[in-house]
Amino acid sequence: MKITLPGLRSIRRLYALFFLTLFFFLLIIADFRRMQGFNVRLFLELDPLVAIGGLLTSQTLYKGMIFSVIIVVLTLFFGRFFCSWMCPLGIMNQIVGLGAGGLRPAQRYERNAYRKLFRFKYHVLVVFLVVAAWGGLQVGLLDPIALVFRSMVVSVLPAVDGVVLGLGIYPNGPVFYGGLVVAVVFLAVLLANRYLPRFWCRVVCPLGALLGVLSRWSVFGIQRDVGKCTGCNKCLLSCQGGCDPNGAWRPSECHLCMNCLEHCPEGALHYGLPKKGSSVHQPLDFHRRRLLETAVGSVVVFPLMRQSVSATTIDFPMLIRPPGSLTEEDFAKRCIKCAACMRVCPTNVLQPALLEGGFEGLWTPMLINRMGYCEHHCVLCGLACPTGAIRRLSVDEKIGRPPFVEPIRLGTAFFDRGRCLPWAMDVPCIVCEEVCPTSPKAIWYRPITITNRDGQSVTLKQPFVKPDLCIGCGICENKCPVGGEAAIRVSSVGESRSSTNRMLLTTHG
Repeated sequence: MKITLPGLRSIRRLYALFFLTLFFFLLIIADFRRMQGFNVRLFLELDPLVAIGGLLTSQTLYKGMIFSVIIVVLTLFFGRFFCSWMCPLGIMNQIVGLGAGGLRPAQRYERNAYRKLFRFKYHVLVVFLVVAAWGGLQVGLLDPIALVFRSMVVSVLPAVDGVVLGLGIYPNGPVFYGGLVVAVVFLAVLLANRYLPRFWCRVVCPLGALLGVLSRWSVFGIQRDVGKCTGCNKCLLSCQGGCDPNGAWRPSECHLCMNCLEHCPEGALHYGLPKKGSSVHQPLDFHRRRLLETAVGSVVVFPLMRQSVSATTIDFPMLIRPPGSLTEEDFAKRCIKCAACMRVCPTNVLQPALLEGGFEGLWTPMLINRMGYCEHHCVLCGLACPTGAIRRLSVDEKIGRPPFVEPIRLGTAFFDRGRCLPWAMDVPCIVCEEVCPTSPKAIWYRPITITNRDGQSVTLKQPFVKPDLCIGCGICENKCPVGGEAAIRVSSVGESRSSTNRMLLTTHG
């Protein structure tokens, strides 16, 4: 069987442009229509690496991840098509790589030839899978879909929002902690194409490595007719994968860009089933002993990482997770650090954690209430989460409306009386009590008449918190008029998701 569709490369380019446009369209309209989070989950749910990583850590396949099976099946039939046809990061790498023009043909041949350096991505894949098998889901650090999504949400789109903000399109734009670091990593990935075309895809990408393993047994692939091939090397002019189409083709490295088919002047290459004169394909190229050493090293490193102080070993009072988050141990087994929840958050309270919860919690979502607050009737973060790290809530469950007995608590607010205006400075203020959304209000005040330093009689309303009514939404901390550190701050103590992060405190009405 031989597929000789004219302009197959052009068809691939149209598909790539379509999926890249679809990715940005869905990502951008998340800020306008929400679509119950489906738009921001779509590409993440197609990711086989995320699905396998989550399956290893939690022994469950979250229902949305069933879509990734489609990519696995298609890869087994058609090869590693995802990298050049659908992956937004792969397509962006290819576009950026087009800017490295002006090279002589000999230089382009050399840049697109296969290198042993390409083995590195298989070691990256092994590290992530071994760590996942031990219970640590870290694939989101380098998974291309999670990486590009996080980069867009935390760094690129806020920069774009800053531009349109000046045009008056948005009333305000989101900002994120660590956005510059995320941006630098993303730019480094793109600029590496100047050194080697599709450097990330060929050398580092763990998803590419996984798809490469699957495509080794693909039914269809690039076939070279040995009798027709003259060894002109023109197939290397624009080869995206560095897969040796001029020699013993390497299906695990081929991105199915189809460039070689149109560059071959002799028609020696075709896509389809092998025939009698086709060359033998090369097997997966990796050193088994080195791969085993990588696996053993991963087994040793993970327990050391778990023995260090992190949110899974101790409750951090300032690490406040979104409503509906699983227990910290289960949360760490599911969260892929994709920032989808941050994209849909209407108040910008969800921020990427740095090391507040240890290395395992890097870039996972946390609430920083001086940036925003948890909107009382908002449940978008659970709808957007592709892995179930933040479970889906109804508004009734979140606020404790019947038939639910208790609301979802994120933590408990505490007053710093040394900074509170009525307590420390004899200045009237009841902002926190006014904005408290619970009914009855968790913040109440006690009127008191005092004589100030000038001898004047002043009536103040000194606020208090009733902990068993506080849900830790953070609006009091966000709206506190005290500059710098707020006079009332939310701690994670008392959160619904933990049976140990509790305080012994008797409250009085």
